[in-house]
Amino acid sequence: MKKLSIALLFAAASTLLAADGAALYKKCAGCHGPKGEKKALGKSEVIQGWDVAKTEEALKGYKAGTRNVHGMGGLMKGQVASMSDADIKAVAEYIHGLK
Repeated sequence: MKKLSIALLFAAASTLLAADGAALYKKCAGCHGPKGEKKALGKSEVIQGWDVAKTEEALKGYKAGTRNVHGMGGLMKGQVASMSDADIKAVAEYIHGLK
C-alpha cells in the first residue's frame, strides 16, 4: 500500500510539473493571435493548427539560432531562449490544437 501511495504521489507531482502549452502560448499570442490566426508582424506564416513536429523543429531552430524565416530569427530566438524541450513540445501540441 505504501508503494502505491508513493507512486500516486509521484504521478500527481509529475502532472503538476508538466509544461502547460496554453500558459506558454500566452507570450506568443501578442504577435500570432490568440488562436495562431495572424501573420506575426505581418511577416510570418499563420501557425494555427501546425503539425507538432513542424512547430517543434521551427522553435528548436530559432532557439539554436539556425532558423531565420522572414528575418524573424533574432526576435524568435529571444522568445524561445528560456524554453526547455518539454516546453517546446507542450506549446507545439497546443498550437496544433488551435482552430
